[in-house]
Amino acid sequence: MLDSVGPLTAGPWIYAAVAASVLLDVFLPVLPSGVLVVTAATAAAATTGAPVPSLPALLLCAATASVLGDLAAYRLAWHGGPRLDRALARSRRLRSAQERLGSALARGGGVLVVLARFVPAGRSVVSLAAGAARRRVQDFLPWSALAGVAWAGYSVGLGYIGGQWLGATWLGAGASVLALFLAGTLAGFVIRRPAPAPAS
Repeated sequence: MLDSVGPLTAGPWIYAAVAASVLLDVFLPVLPSGVLVVTAATAAAATTGAPVPSLPALLLCAATASVLGDLAAYRLAWHGGPRLDRALARSRRLRSAQERLGSALARGGGVLVVLARFVPAGRSVVSLAAGAARRRVQDFLPWSALAGVAWAGYSVGLGYIGGQWLGATWLGAGASVLALFLAGTLAGFVIRRPAPAPAS
């Protein structure tokens, strides 16, 4: 029997850890924010009584931190200059993601902001690109909010299903995390798919 993940997520500190991880992973896409959200939700779903963390509180915490992180990156890129451009160019991961997602995001607009939230580094590319292109905040914010709620809801939902199905074990958390990565792979495939040729 695998050890429980419950002791690692018990206590109110988990909300601060989730908020910090989700907020900062727009700048550091290597942070495992999705893994942390899924693991906490897995433990909460399998806990009887008054679980800590609470699933609704976890959802609200992750979604809010996602939107705040997007806005921080958006504002940074909006007010950035050549120095920021050079710093972004040095990041191989961001540069590669920008090349893959740039034209697709230009084609698809808001819906692709939501899809990109599930793709590794996609959130960073979208938020920084929107700020650098000086897109209006009222055009960017609603899609960012929808993306944050969709991602947080999916992550918490996966953790809940894993916790109900397999209990608060590493196997339950691992199965849910795998489903999260599969969703990111599918979203990346949809984004990179060539646009259909216009009808003649």
